[in-house]
Amino acid sequence: MIIYSNADQDALDAYRTALDKNGYAGDYTIQAFGTSELGGKLAAEGSAIEADVITMSSYYIDSAQANSHMFADLAQVQSTPLDTASPAWRAPVQAQEGTIFYNTQVLASKGLPAPSSFKDLADPVYRGMVSVPDISGSSTGWLMIQANMDAYGEEEGTEILTGIYRNAGPYLSQSGSAPIKNARADEVAIGFGLRHQALSDRASGLPIEVVEPREGTYSLTESVAVVDHSEGVNPLAQEIAAAIVDSGRKRLMNTYPKPLYQGEAPRENSRPTPRNGLTP
Repeated sequence: MIIYSNADQDALDAYRTALDKNGYAGDYTIQAFGTSELGGKLAAEGSAIEADVITMSSYYIDSAQANSHMFADLAQVQSTPLDTASPAWRAPVQAQEGTIFYNTQVLASKGLPAPSSFKDLADPVYRGMVSVPDISGSSTGWLMIQANMDAYGEEEGTEILTGIYRNAGPYLSQSGSAPIKNARADEVAIGFGLRHQALSDRASGLPIEVVEPREGTYSLTESVAVVDHSEGVNPLAQEIAAAIVDSGRKRLMNTYPKPLYQGEAPRENSRPTPRNGLTP
């Protein structure tokens, strides 16, 4: 079985552990792609794609299904999703939350105020001190765009994003993990990226502080799907997809603590802090 995935290393390790523990060691190979690269392959190749199983941002899977009808309904996943509207052709495997974070030492050395919102990141006072992901290369960038458009509307939201990108300059990244790496390395004061990475850095004693944005903490899911090739679906692909979900979720929750299935609960101190923001 060939698995194509846009997941980061923590998730890939969880997938492999779940599959190997369920007796599938040697039965599969995982090929990792960037989100935009794998999205392009889904759009261009449809059901002719080499992979038997895909793990990918859910909205890319839904788009590929709408355009190419390339995924079979999942037949063996036992876990019951909290989202009862989740379509039959995919099952969520993890949820990624986006947030603002900052390096306390760099912020202090530059005499900059701590941001409290996405709108703050467009302030020229932060010119050259911000790192954010570009949606053209990373699905994490979509979280920032969604927050701005939902909170401010298309016109003002676009102006804010333009200001943020201007402030980021060379630190506008094609990777969702690059902003936290830039902040760790003292290259920038502020970043937007994956919340679990920033929380992990803070828990490890690094000078990273997490901001729950005034506009809200947005999330996206990544899901597993089985490709329906012209010759049909290999039954082993259905088994592998089920193992990733049913056996992989426990380990995945250690890194991505947002509950997705009945019976799951978030870790202590993993919930976003409630704020009186612009949106519920």
